[in-house]
Amino acid sequence: MSTEQEKIEAPPPRTATSPRPAWVSDELIGQWCAWVHRDGTRPERGAARPVTALAPYDLSPIAPVPACAPEDVESAAAAARAAQQEWARTPIAHRAGIVLAFHDLLLQRQGQVLDLIQWETGKARYHAWQEVAQIAAIARHYARRTAKYLTTRRVRGMVPGLTKVRELRVPKGVVGVVSPWNYPLYLGVGDVLPALLAGNAVVSKADSQAALTMLWTRALLDEAGLPADLWQIVAGDGAVVGTAVVDTVDFVCFTGSTATGRTVAERAARRLIGSSLELGGKNPLIVRADADIAAAAAGTVVAAFANTGQMCIHIERAYVHEKVYDAFRDEFVRATKALRLGRSYDYSADIGSLVSPAQLAAVEAHVGDAVAKGATVLAGGRPRPDIGPLFYEPTILEGVTPEMAVCAVETFGPVISLYPYDTDDQALRLANQGAYGLSASIWSKNTREAERMAGLIRSGSVNINDGAAAAAGSIEAGMGGMGDSGLGRRHGAEGIRKYTESQTVAVQRLMPPGPSPKQSVESFVRRTNGQLALLRRLGVR
Repeated sequence: MSTEQEKIEAPPPRTATSPRPAWVSDELIGQWCAWVHRDGTRPERGAARPVTALAPYDLSPIAPVPACAPEDVESAAAAARAAQQEWARTPIAHRAGIVLAFHDLLLQRQGQVLDLIQWETGKARYHAWQEVAQIAAIARHYARRTAKYLTTRRVRGMVPGLTKVRELRVPKGVVGVVSPWNYPLYLGVGDVLPALLAGNAVVSKADSQAALTMLWTRALLDEAGLPADLWQIVAGDGAVVGTAVVDTVDFVCFTGSTATGRTVAERAARRLIGSSLELGGKNPLIVRADADIAAAAAGTVVAAFANTGQMCIHIERAYVHEKVYDAFRDEFVRATKALRLGRSYDYSADIGSLVSPAQLAAVEAHVGDAVAKGATVLAGGRPRPDIGPLFYEPTILEGVTPEMAVCAVETFGPVISLYPYDTDDQALRLANQGAYGLSASIWSKNTREAERMAGLIRSGSVNINDGAAAAAGSIEAGMGGMGDSGLGRRHGAEGIRKYTESQTVAVQRLMPPGPSPKQSVESFVRRTNGQLALLRRLGVR
């Protein structure tokens, strides 16, 4: 075992007698909250009231987090902009060293952040750990690949031999990141790391439900050596603080609902700045007649109910070939009913809590509407207040029809609907219904045919013989949506190049392009026309 591996702490198992981790003191929370940027010139009497989220496990208050005003966001962006000037001149190797140091600290202290994620979101510990694993992979990937992704490229000049041209990647400046509560580490930090490695400063809007996870991470990056002003964090009401971020930065990375994403895109467009948006989804899964039924059922359980269904890429629609429909349904129902719900700080629970009363109400409304209009509940379909106030059983619906809200509207909870189909063409038509296009899944032993079908699905990612994780976990490949599911990609080359501008630097030798002082324009044009015709005949690109 390597020295690095020996330092990694196993997350301490414990039960949730109280949702607040015992090691978290008020003093420690105060240290984290000090990372929330406040404009020192603003009178305190004008400050917004702190925001206190509720712990999903028992709806007890978590901790007050300072709320910001637009002036705080402007001040944060100004401080970040000043710090970015020096950071942009910092060698990539030095930036990468800081990110790799953060990677090591994250793995060593993962038990702490797992506790925080569970306290703030109520998810099962394994699903919290997946965020740690994903951030470690992102940190390592971009620390090792940034130099290649952003390398200066030599291109052919206007006049061969006389024009030398290079294409550079230069930082945008200050990047704004607005992230949601459902993956506070992965989505809150996974977009920040490549932005920093590309030479930018960052202003992050922390989600009020899960601000402590981001603030803990900011403190960890400070320990790893990140300059203090380079990553600024603001918090508070999204309509106020999030809007101020969009109005202040040079590029916006937003993850959230399609409705809010449209507003962000419109506001960014008015300022002529770019935006990257990962939005909603109503993701389909296809089980072909030749699929391994046991594997498909087990994979669908994970894809539908991971993170209690509060995941933009989770599966909400399953289309199953009529020849295997009954077998798949029975196996899927059995596996779903075997899931363990719980609010433990160990790995004994498969499914955790929903995050808020609003999420619970939305799930109950979709299921209730479907049942009232004739759908059948095959599994779940009810809340579990005996476990916790926001727990809801993983739910499978059958007989869902278009007039039911659950048919086409994103539920964002532990609910999936089953539909039979008879041909692959019909399955593709059903999978492509609606305006979303984020993630999809196909289960088949004939992977060549599944790959052909994947190319016909309007979706940013298609997983074959996996529900969602294979594509999302492949950091070298882009991840994002089509249609109402968003613009741009995170991960891969585009996941870091989007934070840069392309700059062309051309060096002209001997003389500028165009006719010389001793040459007439007419003769220059005739000569150039001849050269163009010659290049065409020679096949020069």
